[in-house]
Amino acid sequence: MVAAPQPDGDRDAVPAARLRRFTGEEYDKLVALGYFAGEKVELLRGLIVTMSPSEPPHAWAIQRLIRLLVSALGDRADIRPQSTFKALHSRPEPDLVIVPVADYSRAHPSSAHLIIEISESSLRYDQHDKAALYAEASVRDYWIVNLVDGCIEVRREPTPQGYRTTTTYRRGERAALLDFPDVTIAVDDVLPPPR
Repeated sequence: MVAAPQPDGDRDAVPAARLRRFTGEEYDKLVALGYFAGEKVELLRGLIVTMSPSEPPHAWAIQRLIRLLVSALGDRADIRPQSTFKALHSRPEPDLVIVPVADYSRAHPSSAHLIIEISESSLRYDQHDKAALYAEASVRDYWIVNLVDGCIEVRREPTPQGYRTTTTYRRGERAALLDFPDVTIAVDDVLPPPR
């Protein structure tokens, strides 16, 4: 704890303000009460984080992925766009989560076949903070559609310290889903056309 500056001659340190982190359950209650209505936020490690607005390339990539994945997976899994995922005490809202088929009407999913983030302005956040969180939550397949560098980064083999492997797929290549190896996604199909 860091002490706040003191007036001259005052030797008693006054504690500085500390962050108060929310639990997942507290955050869920605030959401249910409509506290964040109209705001795009997520809970990450107890902190409420505002999310960047969606730019056209970001929205385009989500729409393309939904179309491809619905067609390829059929009724083998549920595809949840920009929906809450229960990861430990956090409540991130990934761009896409592929989850086991189940009734999620009373609780958010806490396991996933695949989580996908579409990244431009949030790239470093998705590569570091979100990757660390998903690895700790044992998400076995985490993809970043990297709009900055024009690739798909596939992270696998989660550990409490992060993912052991990262494979980068570029234009002309295809990435297969870990839990559904018959489903492959062409990088060119989800990146906006080159200018």
